[in-house]
Amino acid sequence: MTIAADAGDRGALLSDAGRMVERHWRELNARRRWHTWGGLAFMLLAMGGSLWFANESNAGKFFDRLPYFFDFVDQLIPRDGWEVWRALFDLPSPYADGSLKFDYPEGRVYLTQSLYVPEYVYLMVETLNIALVSTLIGFGLGFPLCFLAARNLTANRFLRFVVRRVMEVLRAFPEIVIAGFFLAVFSLGAIPAILAVSIHTVGALGKLFFEVVENADMKPDEGLRAVGGNWLERVWFGIVPQVMPNFLSYALLRLEINVRASTIIGAVGGGGIGEALRLSIGRGHEAKTLAIVLLLLLTIIAVDQFSAWLRRRLVGNQAFEFGRG
Repeated sequence: MTIAADAGDRGALLSDAGRMVERHWRELNARRRWHTWGGLAFMLLAMGGSLWFANESNAGKFFDRLPYFFDFVDQLIPRDGWEVWRALFDLPSPYADGSLKFDYPEGRVYLTQSLYVPEYVYLMVETLNIALVSTLIGFGLGFPLCFLAARNLTANRFLRFVVRRVMEVLRAFPEIVIAGFFLAVFSLGAIPAILAVSIHTVGALGKLFFEVVENADMKPDEGLRAVGGNWLERVWFGIVPQVMPNFLSYALLRLEINVRASTIIGAVGGGGIGEALRLSIGRGHEAKTLAIVLLLLLTIIAVDQFSAWLRRRLVGNQAFEFGRG
């Protein structure tokens, strides 16, 4: 009663324009509420349809097997917690029985007669090498392409169209699909992985780069144009100094993504630690599986922290201090 009276008093106090604004606000609020509930209903229907499709595609076993979802986690628990560290550093296991499950020392990569690199550390370095080389190649090719795709630097519409479409094609397919093609051509190894990740990186970084270029301040370009600078000079001296910190930041982000992509490609024969992870999971070698997962986790954290530190050095700490008292 009081609320209705207050609403009536407020309506009496409002002018015609005020009542129109309030009516419009109520309409927008009702529409937003309808869109929210409609969106939630659509998401529930889509999720239900996806689960139904998964169950039908899995021969009706999806919901039947759902209660056993965590059985795999239970199977990953080794009999001895130290087994994970023995597998990680290729140390002899007290449970060695001549099977592949406990043959940790046989994977050592010897540098001298007594000094060795643990197998999984060596494979992780190979994966990092694939990611690093692919990122450098992607950066080197995406860098010149982005300026040709930028609207504020390339007036030729046809050239912009062709360059943008090329970059779209390069990033249209996942790395693992491209790797499958190169594996058929070059056989197993790191070369198909490097080619696949590099191709996708060129398209991804090229798109990010030209969007940065299109948001650059064009006053230096206008000044260089006024004194007779050619296109290359305008780009190199007027645009590159502005966009290079962002370019390097995106390249470091892409390096983190490429480490994960290289691991996945390794699982299908592209070299690195991915294949070892696939084999250990398929054979039920719990200590080896946990050792590889732990090494992957530590590597990703290290790469992420290094990238963050390097981005701060490139962009400056003031870009990360917003909101500090």
